[in-house]
Amino acid sequence: MTTATESRPAAQDQVGGTRVPLSILDLATVSEGSTGADAIRASVDLAVQADGWGYRRVWYAEHHLSPGVASASPAVLAALAASRTSRIRVGSGAVLLSTTSPVIAAEQFGTIAALHPGRVDLGLGRAFVPPPAGATPAAAPAPVPATPARVVDGLHVPATPPFDFRSANLRERFAAHAQALGANRTPGDFRAELELVLRLQASEHVDTAGTSFVSPPVHDAAFDLWVLASSGGDSARVAGALGLPLAANFHVSPSTVLETVASYREAFRPGVLAAPYVVVSVDVLAAATDAEAERLADPHAAWVWSIRKGTGAIAYPRPGTTTPWEERPDDERELLLDRISSRVVGSPATVVERLEALQRATGADELLVTTSTHDKADTVRSFELLAEAWGLASATSASARAATA
Repeated sequence: MTTATESRPAAQDQVGGTRVPLSILDLATVSEGSTGADAIRASVDLAVQADGWGYRRVWYAEHHLSPGVASASPAVLAALAASRTSRIRVGSGAVLLSTTSPVIAAEQFGTIAALHPGRVDLGLGRAFVPPPAGATPAAAPAPVPATPARVVDGLHVPATPPFDFRSANLRERFAAHAQALGANRTPGDFRAELELVLRLQASEHVDTAGTSFVSPPVHDAAFDLWVLASSGGDSARVAGALGLPLAANFHVSPSTVLETVASYREAFRPGVLAAPYVVVSVDVLAAATDAEAERLADPHAAWVWSIRKGTGAIAYPRPGTTTPWEERPDDERELLLDRISSRVVGSPATVVERLEALQRATGADELLVTTSTHDKADTVRSFELLAEAWGLASATSASARAATA
């Protein structure tokens, strides 16, 4: 069975050193004027290209009923990608235990691993579960404690955004979303649900009444179990306590990434892994020049604003069609600043410099890159430019072959 820390050739930099591996987090974003089917086809095509460029893994997020995101079924996308690739690992970032039970998730990814052993990752995460109708605001999660903006080892860590789950409008929207989805479950204890997956893999699951259970797709299945976390809370601590690998959500919650990683490492005890292993997600957009990258990045504020309002991601707009950043009201910019300032946008040289700072400050063993643009060709080009600039072996070789052809 392949482990999360399996040794692979490290990417080479220009002076012969090494860089950490790069991976992809794909949301299958739907562009304005296109369809979900278009996004899904482009997503699988990207996995094929990433396989050739030397990315280590491609993960699919889970989002439901969002006009601008088509990655609703991580297991299906992972299976499709695995069937068309030969090397790259496939997985979820993450299956949400607010909609899917750990047993069903394990059976889905165990089924994929039966045909693609050693290439599958099951990432599990928790999601906000809205309080029942009529509950008091206190039943919703409290705001994340505010932290000021800071610079750590060259990494800009933005201030905590003024985001409050206790907002009545936001809670009503979450409740309506859960009702429309019709698959809401109340997650159990997070550690217990992770341990259930591990026991099923080992065929050691016995319930409290002494009944033994076996799941053939999960028993001894060659997939790796991961935990995704956006803060230094329970998810990060449980991942550490069980000795599991962690994916820290810098691209969603950049203000808390250092606390997330520190909490995980402090809690770590040898378990599935002998030593901690941390992947850090980051939003990246590379283009030929800084100016071109900034132009392509222009719609991102409008897209993130639709998410932060709780209405669900809109179809990704065309550049030049949304309200410019400097013309947005102060309260909007305050709510969006953490996501906009932490997005890595620029030429390949600019992007590499900022990614090196992120890796240095977090001690990440691997970086998980997500990229959204209106034109899918720009997304593909961004990943290709990054692979070349980072020194991924396959991308560098392909470039050399093209130059001499």
